[in-house]
Amino acid sequence: MPALLRLLNRRLARACLLCGTQPGAPVVCTECGADFLSPARPRCACCAARLPEPAPACGRCLREAPHFDATFTLADYAPPMDGVIVALKFGHRLELAAALGALLAQWARAALDLDDALIAPVPLAFERQAERGFNQALEIARVAARDLGLPLATGALTRVKHAPPQEALGLAERRRNVRGAFAASDAVAGRRVIVVDDVMTSGATLDEIARVLKAAGAARVTNLVVARTP
Repeated sequence: MPALLRLLNRRLARACLLCGTQPGAPVVCTECGADFLSPARPRCACCAARLPEPAPACGRCLREAPHFDATFTLADYAPPMDGVIVALKFGHRLELAAALGALLAQWARAALDLDDALIAPVPLAFERQAERGFNQALEIARVAARDLGLPLATGALTRVKHAPPQEALGLAERRRNVRGAFAASDAVAGRRVIVVDDVMTSGATLDEIARVLKAAGAARVTNLVVARTP
């Protein structure tokens, strides 16, 4: 009977988010967790850039420290995680946001100081919000905040200026592009702010967000992102 119950539980278990073949435990299987999720891999503690070996920070952050204090990511923006994010954003697979939010919460609970913290999703560009019909960062943050028992501060950040897409721009252009694009509420004053997004590339957007949060009195700004470009 125990063997039959184990088989039944295995068949009823939700498939792994990344490989889709093995049961998740509860979101990803053990093999995919070891192969693709990256909390234990060497990364810059500030911007989460991959490092060849453990070090406190990458060269860029040592030369010019960003406004945010730390960044934590689940995985590289590479297969299979990039496919999951693309399916969420362009395939309207909102159930994937719930799974990603649960994974972020699971890791954040063990890695972050959550005392007096609040969760703030990155606001989506106006035209993308209208085109997509939802903000993937908000959907991910909603589940992470619920699982962590933290306030979801949807009004903590507001996009106040249209900015063209960042994809084709260099780092300096990206920084200029997002300058003044966000405003922060005074509700963040004295609080630890955990900023949630799906993908971090150059970090220019998150740096600008951290700048306005710190200007509004945030005590600490930590980025919690699903994937980081290698």
